[in-house]
Amino acid sequence: MQTFFDALTSADFPFLRNALFAGLLSSVLFGIIGSVVTVRRIASLAGAVSHAVLGGIGLALYLSAAGIVPGFPPIAGALVFAVLSAMIIGLVSLKVKQREDTVINAIWAIGMSLGVLFMAKTPGYVDPSTWLFGNILLISRRDLFFIALLDIIVIVLARRFYAQIEASSFDAEFARVRGVPVTAVFLVLLGLTAVAIVILQTFVGIVMVIAMLTLPAGCAGVFSKSLGRMMLASCIFCVFFSMAGLAAGWFFDLPVGAVTVIIAGIVFLGFSVFKALRKK
Repeated sequence: MQTFFDALTSADFPFLRNALFAGLLSSVLFGIIGSVVTVRRIASLAGAVSHAVLGGIGLALYLSAAGIVPGFPPIAGALVFAVLSAMIIGLVSLKVKQREDTVINAIWAIGMSLGVLFMAKTPGYVDPSTWLFGNILLISRRDLFFIALLDIIVIVLARRFYAQIEASSFDAEFARVRGVPVTAVFLVLLGLTAVAIVILQTFVGIVMVIAMLTLPAGCAGVFSKSLGRMMLASCIFCVFFSMAGLAAGWFFDLPVGAVTVIIAGIVFLGFSVFKALRKK
């Protein structure tokens, strides 16, 4: 088998270079958004959104295949379901805190169930595993453009509103007293997370995108003393996990997304053990 680095420079494997660039670009989103998600402890919200996306994908596939809305792209349906789910969960979380877990689980289950039903009624055979687990080797240049565009938006917003994000993440009540629009920051964060999940599901799939939003940030949080440093360290971890997963998946002929998450999980567990031993 041709070595990984030889394949990267070969004209016969352009999809491998696309996968490499996708991993690098995705690391920015995973690192920045994942750090805030981890600090605010809303990983369960992101998980519900990532699974509800399947409903939008199934609906888009059905409408397109049945000729009701010809050419309706799955990513458009996924975006609609993701943003709608994020806003519902966010508003319930803000207004009715005691019902938050119930609504999260309901959105999670209903979204996935709708996706399965729509795919079952779609003419022809539709394999849900493509959307559930993803394949970075199938990523296109258009996907790279969307990821890069979202990178720019997230970096600009994170830099411009860093003080507000940091204040509302660590002490929302104090930030609200100081005049920070905590509710707006929270809803915008959920909206960006929803869009990022839709774009990034081509990398590790719907099921595993939540792992890459939390594991690198969890590793970075072991030694980071501020949110900014955590974002930077998380991006670096994401780059390492992405490159290691891509190389290992190519060498051992294994699904890249799954290998990437396993590597990230092993490193995270190692850091957790080290942290526990250091405390003792």
